[in-house]
Amino acid sequence: MEEKIVQPWMKGLILSLITIVISVGLYLAGEMQNKALGAISWVIIVIGIIWSCIHYAKQMQGDVTFGNVFAHGFKVTATLIVITVVYTLLSMKVLFPEMTDKIIENAASEMEKNKQMTDEQIKQALDMTRKFMLPFAIGGIIFMYGIVGAIASAIGAGVAKKTPKQNPF
Repeated sequence: MEEKIVQPWMKGLILSLITIVISVGLYLAGEMQNKALGAISWVIIVIGIIWSCIHYAKQMQGDVTFGNVFAHGFKVTATLIVITVVYTLLSMKVLFPEMTDKIIENAASEMEKNKQMTDEQIKQALDMTRKFMLPFAIGGIIFMYGIVGAIASAIGAGVAKKTPKQNPF
């Protein structure tokens, strides 16, 4: 009986659900600004994408090329990006609308520590942050997840065992 190939969208869905649960847990615990705990999600994403590449190559019995495995990993990344962007939109507008205010408060306290900024500059910076919070969050997700996903896909494709049966030329 032939093993069924797990689709990249399914792996991306599982990875995004794990990171969303971690994100909600950090938010509810009041640890959103804790960079060390936030890094856990990034580690899980990298390991998950590398694992998905290796798992895909095993499911294909090694009859893959670097490009096939990389593409699989990047499809996982694309799914992760789409689901995370949708979650971010929902969390900032529906689930946790006060999240923006908390982020602004943290930014204000950081800016007040900087003695080179006047009160007017801080107010302008906070107004801009509030105005462009969602577009910057979405752009940051797309950019950072895309870069990390491409690197993890390349690592996974490089590590995965490949013994293609057909001649690529």
